[in-house]
Amino acid sequence: MTSRTSLSPFDFRGYRVVVAGGSKGIGRSMALAFAASGAAVSVCARGIDALKETARAIEAHGVLTHYRSCDLSEAAAIDAYIADAAQSMGGIDVLINNATGYGFGDTDEGWLTDFQVDLMAAVRASRAALPHLSASPHASILHTSSIAGLNPRPTTPAYGAMKAALCHYTTSQALSLAAQRIRVNAIAPGSIEFEGGLWDRCKRDDPTRYAAVQARIPFGRYGTPEEVAHAALFLASPWASWITGQTLCVDGGQQLNG
Repeated sequence: MTSRTSLSPFDFRGYRVVVAGGSKGIGRSMALAFAASGAAVSVCARGIDALKETARAIEAHGVLTHYRSCDLSEAAAIDAYIADAAQSMGGIDVLINNATGYGFGDTDEGWLTDFQVDLMAAVRASRAALPHLSASPHASILHTSSIAGLNPRPTTPAYGAMKAALCHYTTSQALSLAAQRIRVNAIAPGSIEFEGGLWDRCKRDDPTRYAAVQARIPFGRYGTPEEVAHAALFLASPWASWITGQTLCVDGGQQLNG
């Protein structure tokens, strides 16, 4: 059930990959990229329809597929999902924490949403997965941060602060888990466009802002979820075996402009 079905340069046959927040956009592309490289994949999200569609797409690669609806702002739901995924796949080798609450407003609700989903979901999922990762010979954790966590963003204080905290957590977690040979890294995507996503909506609803952001990207275009997924494959692979505690920008040079 775990044969490679693509021309991916990576071979993840025998790996069990969990993508927390994997039904749309970057998470979906990550899940499909690992499946195309031969890994068994589990995904969770709140919306069941998108989750089922993603699970079908993963299964089409001929790999073991698991999915479960999960509200990643709830600790008990995370524990239940991780336990179910590990039981279904026979363990966990790679944990990807990809959820975001998109709490863009400077309100208590926005701050608490991002705290629970962008930061604490990663902490809780890591804690729940640790016994399974400890038993893996090639364990790694990958967090999805953002370039918004690397520089001030006046319009997204909560989102940026929690992504910055996630980058710091990546370094602390990498240090604490190194003795168990569990690598921990993060990816900081720039502005990524996909159907139904933030920048797809912005292109329709606020074309002036859309064009202004694009003009600040040195490569002159928005990124794709697949380009972020390619970085995830590398960081989880044996080719990155001596890399831990790092945050990799995947942004077409956007961060260079501040």
